[in-house]
Amino acid sequence: MKSKTKKIIAGSALAAVGLAGAAAVSHSITDYLMRVALDRNAPKSLVKNQEKMMGNVANRELVAMLKNASEQLEAKVPEKVEITAQDGTRLVGHWWPCNNPKRVVVAMHGWRSSWSLDFGTIADFWHDSGCSILFAEQRGQGESGGDYMGFGLTERYDCRDWIEWVNEKTDKVYPIYLGGVSMGATTILMTAGLELPDNVAGIVADCAFTSPYAIWKHVVEDNLHLSYGIRRAAADVLCRRRIHMKAKETTTMEALKNTTIPVLFIHGSDDHFVPIEMTYENYKACAAEKRLLVVPGAEHAMSYIVDKEKYEDAICRFWQEQDEK
Repeated sequence: MKSKTKKIIAGSALAAVGLAGAAAVSHSITDYLMRVALDRNAPKSLVKNQEKMMGNVANRELVAMLKNASEQLEAKVPEKVEITAQDGTRLVGHWWPCNNPKRVVVAMHGWRSSWSLDFGTIADFWHDSGCSILFAEQRGQGESGGDYMGFGLTERYDCRDWIEWVNEKTDKVYPIYLGGVSMGATTILMTAGLELPDNVAGIVADCAFTSPYAIWKHVVEDNLHLSYGIRRAAADVLCRRRIHMKAKETTTMEALKNTTIPVLFIHGSDDHFVPIEMTYENYKACAAEKRLLVVPGAEHAMSYIVDKEKYEDAICRFWQEQDEK
């Protein structure tokens, strides 16, 4: 064999080894990211990387305030309830009835969060405004069962199960409003694409993303500064193994194109985790009556904290519009 030929073969072999090594590293990173995204038991290093993934820096005073509000809400809502989801998963919720209710809110919290943390600041406003509230614990989180989160794909069916529970609890007397933050907002928007009882009167979605695929792509490319293109196929395979659905199984836009349920969309202008453009996409796709509130300067899920007066006014107007029908 000629020397030049040997060099070409050796070079090709080294390149193949290099590509195989790069592919292995890429798959390892993708596997880590999917464990962070979907697994109940996240990698230990998530604590160090979460701020980078979400594109912000935690404000200690704000975190302390939210934790205090969370603890106060837990003390006010002693009644824990349980249901079994259609796939057999045990789901836990917290029921806070009010005297002479006008409506019921089914509240869905966000990714790697909790019912009391996401709704600790707004719960009193809802309750004082005549709302009985069912705070759901999302599957794969808190006390609910399940090994994985579904980024709205699986949780939309859980939300429908909670709606049915509320109607059984209240004899279907009151209008039901779905309220959600971040992944919880995506959950309730995807729920809008399902067949629901006719007393589901409205949806309030705060900083929803449009699909698991879209939010993963944004976080990987914009916040982590990695290429998502080379990880897309592996991510979809890993997603299907966990929740038996594709990352592109459905989108909020697909659900909203066919819904007749009125929607109030809310988003902070400075959200680096879920870009506000996703709410604009949702708003544009929505075929039902719709309203939009953009809160200048608010980061992810902070719109109520930044402008409580405007937020409450938008919700009260939304309720009033539906009450007058």
